[in-house]
Amino acid sequence: MADEDASPRGARGDPKEPREFVKYTFYKVRPEWRLLPADAKKKQKAEFAALLHDLEDEIVLRTYSLVGIRAETDFMLWTVDPHLETLRDLARRVSSTELGHYLDTAHAYLAATRPSEYFGGSASGSGERAATKALPRGSRYLFVYPFWKKREWYSLPFEKRQEMMRDHFRIGHKYPNVKIHTAYSFGLDDQEFMLSFEADEPLDFLDLVMDLRPSEASKYTEWETPIFTCLLATPEQALDALGI
Repeated sequence: MADEDASPRGARGDPKEPREFVKYTFYKVRPEWRLLPADAKKKQKAEFAALLHDLEDEIVLRTYSLVGIRAETDFMLWTVDPHLETLRDLARRVSSTELGHYLDTAHAYLAATRPSEYFGGSASGSGERAATKALPRGSRYLFVYPFWKKREWYSLPFEKRQEMMRDHFRIGHKYPNVKIHTAYSFGLDDQEFMLSFEADEPLDFLDLVMDLRPSEASKYTEWETPIFTCLLATPEQALDALGI
């Protein structure tokens, strides 16, 4: 599958700008919440939605629904901020709501932005800058997964790795409607990278993944699951999807 720099289409920003922390947090509502009276659930959803709207004014935050998509999670918050403490405070504020008392964190992935070592300040003449900023485009779907390279990859000469990444870049450019977001987790979390892809048509991403399968760089993929298909939603839409 696509890896750390499959396509730098999503790259933005100046390498001298502050880098950012990226967090993908997946939540599951406990079964007992669904047994609460409808009025209580309605009040809790309103409180939670108001909090998310307040947070949207403070940090980069996008809400996604996974109801009916994945069994172990109901919705996801994609958050970006230069300060790790901000993400910690966000978690505290979520947990302090009435609905937060009924939420379990199904998955949580932490990463950070950095310039690509393969493309530097610009990518293969594309004129796009190294990725120090994570800027969601707002596409209808987001595909998220943790990613590991085989250790053999890092033993290859840099020029060989760069050549393979340029081939990945070429394949990625066949799918201009798919935007990649690459973040690095070395030393921060269990995975090496966190990858997410925005697209308005899920089958575009499926075709991209299949097209990348035969590439030489794909031979050095160690692990790339779980994969989450997320639907962009307003806070109200994501909460209404939980049921009445």
